[in-house]
Amino acid sequence: MMIKKHLLMAAIAIAACSCGGQKSDNPLFNEFDTPYGIAPFSEITIDHYREGMLRGMEEQKAEIEAIVNNPEAPTFENTIVALDQCGELLRKVRGTFSPLSSSNSTEEIRALQKEMSPISSAHSDDINLNPALFARVKAVYEQKDKLTLTPEQAKVLENTYDRFVKSGAELSDEDKEKLRALNQEISMLQLTFSQNLQHETNNTYVVANSLEELKGLPQANIDAAAKMAADNGQEGKWMFNMQRPSCNPVLQYCENRELREKVYKAYYNRGNQDNEYDNKAISAKLVALRLEKAKLMGYNTYAEMALADRMAKTPEAVYDLLNQVWTPAVKKAKEEIADIRAEIRKEGKSFEPEGWDYMYYQDKAKKAKYAVDEQEIRSYLEINNVMQGIFHVANKLYGIIFKEITDKVPSYEPTAKAYEVIDRDGTLLAIFYSDNFPRDGKNAGAWCTSFRGQSYEGDERVIPIVINCCNMTAPTGDGPALQSIDNVETMFHEFGHALHSFMRDVRYNSAGGVERDFVELPSQINEHWAFEPEVLAVYAKHYQTGEVIPMELVNKIVESSKYGQGFATVEYVAASLSDMDLHVLTEVPADLNVMEFESKKLAERGIPSQIFPRYRMTNFSHTMGGGYTAGYYSYMWAEVLDADAFDAFAETGDIFNQEVAAKFRNYILTPGGIDDGMVMYKNFRGREPKIDALLRNRGI
Repeated sequence: MMIKKHLLMAAIAIAACSCGGQKSDNPLFNEFDTPYGIAPFSEITIDHYREGMLRGMEEQKAEIEAIVNNPEAPTFENTIVALDQCGELLRKVRGTFSPLSSSNSTEEIRALQKEMSPISSAHSDDINLNPALFARVKAVYEQKDKLTLTPEQAKVLENTYDRFVKSGAELSDEDKEKLRALNQEISMLQLTFSQNLQHETNNTYVVANSLEELKGLPQANIDAAAKMAADNGQEGKWMFNMQRPSCNPVLQYCENRELREKVYKAYYNRGNQDNEYDNKAISAKLVALRLEKAKLMGYNTYAEMALADRMAKTPEAVYDLLNQVWTPAVKKAKEEIADIRAEIRKEGKSFEPEGWDYMYYQDKAKKAKYAVDEQEIRSYLEINNVMQGIFHVANKLYGIIFKEITDKVPSYEPTAKAYEVIDRDGTLLAIFYSDNFPRDGKNAGAWCTSFRGQSYEGDERVIPIVINCCNMTAPTGDGPALQSIDNVETMFHEFGHALHSFMRDVRYNSAGGVERDFVELPSQINEHWAFEPEVLAVYAKHYQTGEVIPMELVNKIVESSKYGQGFATVEYVAASLSDMDLHVLTEVPADLNVMEFESKKLAERGIPSQIFPRYRMTNFSHTMGGGYTAGYYSYMWAEVLDADAFDAFAETGDIFNQEVAAKFRNYILTPGGIDDGMVMYKNFRGREPKIDALLRNRGI
C-alpha cells in the first residue's frame, strides 16, 4: 500500500536499520522466516526486545511527522489511514513481547517492563497530544458528512477523532502536561500492582507436614503438592501456592478445617500482607490518580469517564443491572448457607460456617441433593478430550477444523500446543496456541491474547496468531490432567474469545476493538455448549476405559448446574460493586484503606459473612491492573447478552442451528467494532436483550 511505503521511507530516514538487504542481528527487524510468520522465540533476547521497542517508537515518530508535515490538505487517506497503519514495527515487537510478559515472565522481562513503562506512556502521549496531528484529524472529521466512506471507514474516522479527544487533545498546554504526568504514574503503578500480584500468587505457600492433614484431597492433588514441595527444597512435605489448580482442591475436598482456613486466608490476602509486595497503598493511590485524571478531562468521577464509550454508558445503568441481580443472589446464597449448616450438623459439629467451609460443605450438600460426585465427573474430563469437545462445537457451528502443527512451528513454551484453524472453504483462518498449565512466571487466571492480530496487507488477509492461556490442573507423573467442571467452563470461555479473534475481518486496526462490556459476549456464549448432553457425548470419556459419560451422570450434571449459583453470583457481583464503588467517588480520602472501604460497603449491602468478593482489592488485577477498571461488571452485562443469544439457538430446537450460527458469525464475530455493540446485537437478535434468560440460567 502506497501510504505504508511512504511512512516506512520516512521512518528509515531517521532510524538505524539494516542496509543493502542484509539481515539485522535483531530478529525483530527482519521478516520472520518461519512458518506463518511466527516469531522465532528462542532467537530473541531481552536486549532485542528493548532495541525493538525503542526503534519501533522512533519509526512511529517519523511516520507521525510525515503525516503532520504532509503539504497536502488532510484527507481520510493521507491522515486517518496513514495514522491507522503507522507503528507497524512497534506493534510487531509489542505483539511478540506482551504475551510472554504474562505467560513466561522472568526477572529480566519484569525489569524491562518497568524500564519501558514510562517511555511507552510518554510515546503514546506524544501522539495523542500532538496539536498539529489532531488538527489534521479534526479537519477530516469535520468533513465526514461530505465524504464517501464505507461503514467501516466511517467508524474508523469516528474512533480516531474520539480517541484524541478522550486522550486530552483539546486540553490546554498546562493541563496536557498534568495529564502526561498522571498517565505515567498510573501506568507504572498498574504495572507494579500486577507484578506484585504475580509474585504473591506464585510464591505464597501453605505447607502441610503430614499426609494426615491432607485427608480427603484427591491423590493427583497430593502428588502435585509433593512435587511442588520437592521443587522448593521441602522434600517430604506438601506445598500449595495460590494458583487455583493448587489451592481450590484443598478448599473443596480437604477434611482438615485448619488447612482450609490457612489456604483460604493466604489466597484472599494476596497483596495484603504488609510486605514489599503489598498492594494497599498502590490501590489507594491509583483510585486517587484516576479521579484526578477524570476531573482533568471534565468528568465528575472516573467511572463516568470509563463508561462513556461502553454499552452501559453510565454508572447508574451498571448499578441498575448489578442491583437487579444482587438481591435474589443474596437470598439464594443464604439458602445455600442453610444447606451447609445442615451438612455440618450431620457430622455432629456445631460451629458456624466460615468462608473456608463454603466449597467443602457445598460439595457435600450438592452430593446429598443430586448424588453428584465431582471426583467421579473429573474422571471423564481429561484435558485433551475437552479440547476435542471444544473443537467439535466450533466445527458444528461454523465448519472450522483444527490441525495440530506443534512440531512444525516455533514455540514459546514446550507444553503449549499449536494448531492451524481452517475455515469451511479450506482457507487458513488463524493459528492457535493452547497453553493450559500453570508454571512459574505465569499470571494467575485465564485469558486470550494474540502474538499477531488480524489485518490486511493490500487485499491479502493477514492471519491472526491467537493464544489461550489458562491455569488448568496439570498431569502429575504418568497421571492424566483431569479437570473440574469450572475448569472446563473456563476453557470453553477462553476459546470463545479465540473464535472472536479468528473470525474478525476488518481492514483497519482501529476498527478491530469492541466495547469492553461487549467483548465477553463471544466468550460467555461459548460456555453454554460445554455441558450440553450431545456435546458431552463427544468429549466426556473416562480416562481409563474410554467409556462415554453415562447419560445418568449427564442428567445429574444438568440438574445440579444451578446449585451453588447463589455463592457464585454474590462473589462476582460483590467484586463488581467494589470496583464501581471506588470509581464513583468524587473525592478520595487521604487515608483511604481499600480493604476497609470494600468491607464496609459490602456489609452495608448485606453480603453474607461467609462470602468474600471473587477478588479482593489488593489482588483485583482486572481493576487495579487496568483493563477492566470500572468495568468488571462487563461479565454480568455480557451475560445478559449471551444468555439471550443462546436462547436464539435453543428456541429453534437445535443448539447447532446453522442459520442462527451464520447470523452470530456475520453480525457478532466477524465485524470487529465497525458498529456499536447494541446495534450489532440487534442485527443478530432482531431486538434488544432481555435479562430473563440470565436469571433463569443462574436459578435466581
